[in-house]
Amino acid sequence: MLIMYNSSMITKSLRDIELLKENSLKELNEIKSLDALDAWRLQYLGRSGSLTQLLRSVSELPVEQRKTVGSAANAVKVALEDQLHMHREAIEFDSLAKDGQDFVDISLPGRNGLLGRYHPSTLVIREISAIFANMGFQIIDGPEVEWDRYNFEMLNIPQDHPARDMFDTFWLDINRQDDGAFTTLLRTHTSPMQARVMESNDPPVRVIIPGKCYRYEATDATHESQFHQIEGLAVDKGITFANLKHTLFEFARQMFGADTKVRFRCDYFPFVEPGVDMSIEWKGKWLEILGAGMVHPNVLRAVGYDPSIYSGFAFGMGPERIAMLKYGINDIRHFLQNDIRFLRQF
Repeated sequence: MLIMYNSSMITKSLRDIELLKENSLKELNEIKSLDALDAWRLQYLGRSGSLTQLLRSVSELPVEQRKTVGSAANAVKVALEDQLHMHREAIEFDSLAKDGQDFVDISLPGRNGLLGRYHPSTLVIREISAIFANMGFQIIDGPEVEWDRYNFEMLNIPQDHPARDMFDTFWLDINRQDDGAFTTLLRTHTSPMQARVMESNDPPVRVIIPGKCYRYEATDATHESQFHQIEGLAVDKGITFANLKHTLFEFARQMFGADTKVRFRCDYFPFVEPGVDMSIEWKGKWLEILGAGMVHPNVLRAVGYDPSIYSGFAFGMGPERIAMLKYGINDIRHFLQNDIRFLRQF
């Protein structure tokens, strides 16, 4: 008898829930005003509403029946709330339409969206990358957090090399050796990708690597602690210094104009030999724009290349430096200040 009693109670409860749903939705469809809609909400979903009272009565059922009836009642509550929301929007829309107001007047002209501008560094990086891509260079990127091994050691700059003094380094306090020596840093140049690329690829290699670099130094009109650099590398059989000069001369002509004059002078970089700096004549003055040279044999050996068979050239330039020349910018700090008045000029 107890089982029959429970079955009868649950059947009646489910029937009452379904009947309440049918009646409430029928009434809802006939409502035309917000006041009537609010009254309907109170009648069925308010604190003393029909559905609320029905949900409270679930506690009177045997424990094994509460889940079934409670789930059905909650499903009806969700359905009624959804219908209430949609019906309210429909009434509000009709009310606005009667007053001569539409949510969207398709006869009105569209509003122009606000368009951003490319940062001057981005503009120059894209222009430089396009020039070298047309020469057959592949564009790749690399990690900004770098190992000492790639940033220095594989570039012919061992631990005790005086050239390390050229780079004011941001060392990271992770992956330190047992003796406390640093092994990880924010890369000081994009040159580590020379070693990474050659280590994982057989010649021929022809790549450029744009990216951010970091150096711990005081900032002024011509120096920043964060800046971009574009590294270039070409390695194959028979590459000579003449190939380097021709490539960079062609770059200068396309970047600054066909009549651009170029000057090469000897310079020192530990990962090239010989090394040079390249300047262009700009408004009557010689201005240095990049450093370059033939890849040092020690760098080739470090990545498993035989320097008696392969040779190559490398170069590195600062896009901000070139942007300053190209756009007449007199302070490198403008690039990172996010001053909208400055950025709107490009």
